Amino acid sequence: MRKISTIKIGKKIQAIRRSNGYTQEKLAESIEVSVRYISDIEQDKSKPSYEVLVRICNLFNIGMDELFSEYLYIKGNKKVEYYLTGFDRLCKKDKETIENLIIYFNKIK
Repeated sequence: MRKISTIKIGKKIQAIRRSNGYTQEKLAESIEVSVRYISDIEQDKSKPSYEVLVRICNLFNIGMDELFSEYLYIKGNKKVEYYLTGFDRLCKKDKETIENLIIYFNKIK
C-alpha cells in the first residue's frame, strides 16, 4: 500500500468505463454530467462529487471500495471482482465458457 498523499481515481474510473464498453459520452449521458467533467475526472484534473461517485457505482454495479481499493486496507482479491464487473452483460455462450474454465481450474488443484 502506498502512502496517501493525494487520492487519484481517474485511471480506475476510466478502466471501469472502458471494461464496460462505455465511451466518455455515453457515461456522461448516463450519469447526467458533461463529457468535459468525465474527461477531467479521468485525468485527475477534477475530483468527482459524492453524487457522481454514487451514480458511477450504481451504473456499473460496483462498490466504492472498487474505486478506492489501492487506498483502503481491504483483504481479498478485488482484481478478480474488477475483471468480472461486466460478466452479467456477456452473452450466454461467453458466460458458460468462463464458468467452465473456473470449474476446470478448480478441479485440477
